[in-house]
Amino acid sequence: MTQHLLLDIEGTTCPITFVSEILFPYAKRELSAYVTENVHNSGQNRSIQEARREWERDQSLESLRLKKQVSEQQINEVEGLIQYLKHLISIDKKSTALKDLQGQIWEYGYKKGELKAALFPETADCLQHWNQQGINLSVYSSGSIHAQQLLYRHSCSGNLEGLFSHWFDTHTGPKKSAESYAIIAKCLNSSPKSIWFVSDNGEECDAARETGMNTLFSLRDGNPDRNPRDHQVIHSLHEVNAHLTTKK
Repeated sequence: MTQHLLLDIEGTTCPITFVSEILFPYAKRELSAYVTENVHNSGQNRSIQEARREWERDQSLESLRLKKQVSEQQINEVEGLIQYLKHLISIDKKSTALKDLQGQIWEYGYKKGELKAALFPETADCLQHWNQQGINLSVYSSGSIHAQQLLYRHSCSGNLEGLFSHWFDTHTGPKKSAESYAIIAKCLNSSPKSIWFVSDNGEECDAARETGMNTLFSLRDGNPDRNPRDHQVIHSLHEVNAHLTTKK
């Protein structure tokens, strides 16, 4: 039976600092220019339109404040949307529309050579080893599938995108919901018992295990969640190998 590795990215295969100190600030810095330039571009504005719809549905105080400013013509609608998106960034809202937009902005940065994805030192070797061993590799991250693929395509260790067979983001569902992992198992055409999920977040591990998946908690320097609960802990991706060989 094929074994599957379902991997988180941030804090698992990639240092959190790359995301928090490089990717997020870059997207925030370029957001205004990107939205302004593409708001009327039919080929690029699907995510912008989805962000508008999300803003329309949002009844939070900040959202209502910005809507009022637009209605009173203190700011125009595009500026209001930009401020709303920056607000979502500041509160770390897992907005699918925002994640899609960030992925598009990062693509611009990668293509210009302004971004190069940093991975943990052993990540590339482990991914290549697992691939050669016939282990099916998939990604489940809150970042958009587009952003995931860009990160591995433009990594400091070269193009690793082709090592993965499946990609999942919040379009599948929330990462702390067991239903999301059940959907993933069906997409992989696999029993959850044949899937190992590796993440730096205990609640995500809880949700995956609820469906029957095996779980490993990535405990790295700098990761905010320091409580593995009762999940097995790894400090390096090299440690995953022992678990794959001991449980079929």
